[in-house]
Amino acid sequence: MGQTHQLSRKDARRIAVRAQLLTKQRSTDVVETVRQLSLVQLEPTSAIAPSAELVLWSRLGSAFDPQELWDAADEQRLIELHQTLRVADDIALHRAEMAEWPGAGALRDWQVELRDWVRANNACRRDILERLRADGPLPTSELPDTCVVPWASSGWNDNRNLRMMLDKLVQRGEVAAAGGTGRDRLWDLASRIYPDDPVPPVEEARRLRDARRLSAVGIARAKGTKLPLEPIDVGDAGEPAVVEGVRGQWRVDPAQLGQPFAGRAALLSPFDRLVADRKRMNEIFEFDYILEMYKPAAQRRWGYYALPILYGDRLVGKLDARADRDAGVLRVTAVHQDVPFSNAMTAAVDREIRDLARWLDLELVAPD
Repeated sequence: MGQTHQLSRKDARRIAVRAQLLTKQRSTDVVETVRQLSLVQLEPTSAIAPSAELVLWSRLGSAFDPQELWDAADEQRLIELHQTLRVADDIALHRAEMAEWPGAGALRDWQVELRDWVRANNACRRDILERLRADGPLPTSELPDTCVVPWASSGWNDNRNLRMMLDKLVQRGEVAAAGGTGRDRLWDLASRIYPDDPVPPVEEARRLRDARRLSAVGIARAKGTKLPLEPIDVGDAGEPAVVEGVRGQWRVDPAQLGQPFAGRAALLSPFDRLVADRKRMNEIFEFDYILEMYKPAAQRRWGYYALPILYGDRLVGKLDARADRDAGVLRVTAVHQDVPFSNAMTAAVDREIRDLARWLDLELVAPD
């Protein structure tokens, strides 16, 4: 089992920040940055900029051209899977589970329902695959919806047959995103998109994914709450650790232990992986944060799309700002300080805000 590492909260925070490439030494390459982060979430809200672009800007700075990210996706150097972008090499770690869809062994009721819905609409499935084989890649608007049994749900997916069928075909490893985003997203046969790499057995693939995840986040729980896009737990990856003042066992990436740390200021997307595990954020960073875009305006404390502010190894506040592209300005409403900012902190955060405006090619408008 090996030694259990004794870590302070500061140790744990620094491991997390370093693993997420948010130290003073900035990244320079888009694809290699995504490789270390293991994934970048595709979230369409762009009150400031799309989250995927913000995540890369936080690491690379204003030299980052967002078109590099989307070019890498169009060229399949980065591949979209389940609303995230990942390096092409990692796709093989997901393909064994795709081959077992909707699951191995005794199926749960919801898995049986999915399987039966796809079976009932197998003619539609074949029509989509045949159209892609002949003419792909294609946008959703050019694919046939010949479902005979409509998709039924209790919510907003009612009767969205084609979208739900494509989602299942991605889960089955038959169809893959082939570039583009949003309504312009293209689809093609997965065999044309995914690298022809050896596919490990399911259990080995899960172990390797756990190790990749731990390398990306630095420190995590062995078990955690299931999230829609990507688990936050890492199983037996890494080595055991305890964090002073925090209950329970952690797993830590041994490659991050004993490494030097030089921090900086950074403005983070609300969907940044440093804060994606909200429980870890509370326990290690002791940071109070909720994304408030879903709340009525009168109930917001920090703003519609407030960006967490990192300084060194601490999350110290939130930036309430909006990009008003019609007016050509980045409007800063407030910089909320969770702790009193020193002169050095204020100067560093102000530099990042100016850099954000420069990167967006907008004039900065801030309160006096």
